[in-house]
Amino acid sequence: MNPFKITEPTCISFSGGRTSAYMLYKVLEAHDMSLPSDAIVCFANTGKEDEATLKFVHDIETKWNAPIHWIEYRNDEVGFAKVNYETASRDGEPFEELIHKVQFLPNSAMRICTTHLKIRPFRKYLDSIGISRPNQFVGIRADEMRRVVKIRANPEAEGMERSLPLATDGVTVKDVNDFWDKQEFNLELTTFNGKTLAGNCDLCYLKPAAQILSLIQEKPERAVWWAKMESLLVT
Repeated sequence: MNPFKITEPTCISFSGGRTSAYMLYKVLEAHDMSLPSDAIVCFANTGKEDEATLKFVHDIETKWNAPIHWIEYRNDEVGFAKVNYETASRDGEPFEELIHKVQFLPNSAMRICTTHLKIRPFRKYLDSIGISRPNQFVGIRADEMRRVVKIRANPEAEGMERSLPLATDGVTVKDVNDFWDKQEFNLELTTFNGKTLAGNCDLCYLKPAAQILSLIQEKPERAVWWAKMESLLVT
């Protein structure tokens, strides 16, 4: 069976990167370039994505005619806000709300970003529109075996069963890069050895120290928000 075929209510988790965009394309391709009625594409904006990422997401929803639901975390009773390309936060506002709530900066020992800023807002949004316990397509490739093994060992998160169609199909970073090399548009962020250096949150703590330093040297203003967050927690 084609792993990109939608056979049940499914949330396609779109990170805003090339790999998850390729996954979305393969889903569209499997359904005659039209998003099936049982599928919904969700993009969680933390406010710390590069502007190029937001433009890339917007390009995909317009050029591929693929409706994308832009969701942001909110520290309120609802728990999320639905936004769009024009109204999306661009100065870390959702992330800052989370930091105010938990009173610490996310770190390698307390990796709360994905759960609190992405998975839970997705879940609450889907609940609000009557989609209960959907499958979730996650864009992890076959050459990211450590992540594949981790998710397959614990496939459910926040009431969603996670599927890895790219890994199932044997897709590697070369396949993804070859695809984007042939497209009329692309994510305008620098890659090195197939990795997008400024992808996801700009100075994510999971990036190697040398990479973070390089990103700050490229755009010193990237460090300002993170320094502000640290200062908020100083007693």
